Amino acid sequence: MINEYWLLDRNITFLNHGSFGACPIPVLEAQTIFREQLEREPLRFLMREFEPLLDNARNQLAAFIGASEDELAFVPNATTGVNAVLRSLRFSPGDELLTTNQEYNACRNTLNFVAERTGAKVIVAEVPFPIESPDQIIEAIIKCVSPQTKLALLDHVVSQTGLIFPIKQLVGELANRGVDVLVDGAHAPGMVALNLDEIGAAYYTGNCHKWLCAPKGAGFLYVRRDKQNAIRPTTISHGANSPRADKSRFQLEFDWMGTVDPSPYLCVPVAIDFMGSLLSGGWPELRAKNHALALAGRKILADKLDLPLPCPDDMVGSMAVVPLADSQSDVVAKGGIPPLQEALWEIFKIEVPVIPWPDASKQLVRVSAQLYNTLPQYQYLAKALVELTRI
Repeated sequence: MINEYWLLDRNITFLNHGSFGACPIPVLEAQTIFREQLEREPLRFLMREFEPLLDNARNQLAAFIGASEDELAFVPNATTGVNAVLRSLRFSPGDELLTTNQEYNACRNTLNFVAERTGAKVIVAEVPFPIESPDQIIEAIIKCVSPQTKLALLDHVVSQTGLIFPIKQLVGELANRGVDVLVDGAHAPGMVALNLDEIGAAYYTGNCHKWLCAPKGAGFLYVRRDKQNAIRPTTISHGANSPRADKSRFQLEFDWMGTVDPSPYLCVPVAIDFMGSLLSGGWPELRAKNHALALAGRKILADKLDLPLPCPDDMVGSMAVVPLADSQSDVVAKGGIPPLQEALWEIFKIEVPVIPWPDASKQLVRVSAQLYNTLPQYQYLAKALVELTRI
């Protein structure tokens, strides 16, 4: 059975692949081999063997996401990629930085930090949810563009609502208005078919530990060639004054920021190959199956709770959200975990996020769909929610 490839606790109903992913056992075994290779002779590995291995991993990732290898660098996660871009670019008082009300909190914090230090202003486009059409996303964002707009930070797949933004159209519309886009694509690799060259964004960052199922600590930053001279990693290291001329300054700086365990990056090709081998139709079938399962899961919840679906099917990938009835109490408990989410875990052993959004009176239940999930798990969640919401 497919679920035997994961170490997930069989006593837990795990419906939260979207938060941190789950790495399959064969990929973890490959990581162990890389780590043992490193520890047998650290200098040989890091000084002689590491760079060819990293280049190979980059080349295979580039082919998978439709990018040129010289436009890619590995980073630990998408938040690191967002920080690298935003903290490299120069803004002035009066400049406007555009984002949406659905931007991921960590990256929104980075945007606020940069705006506060430079005097720039954050402009927030109000994207509705529930929503009827991708056109509403485009309209909400474009109407906020002004002559002062210097950059837009946009999700590809929204963490809170699970919405897939029409990112290629948005990048094109904003480019026509002279605005570069930094795409926070944390959830996109492995969930949706990617072609970064076709999207055409100036900057795109994504995670490999989520839907690609690589080990934790594997992400990437794509920077278009014409933008690379301005982008530096948040950690400045040996690459800043390297005399090498065989690689771009962009890759020399990002490829070595200090001693770390590089095995998550090196396992990305293993994860791509392994996940693509699980179904006869490869990655296209895997994405389609997860999409169908996510839709089925949200319908089970919506039907059981007698709630309307909040968006069209084609705006959903492998995560789906159902908005619960309004809460009359503070939904954030000790440790930042909403009481309903904690109750689902403590009483029913269900791991699923309950997200207070857009404010503490609203709660969204977000289910993920990965190959190891089954319809009975969503049915079990629906029954648990009915019981707990009655209480």
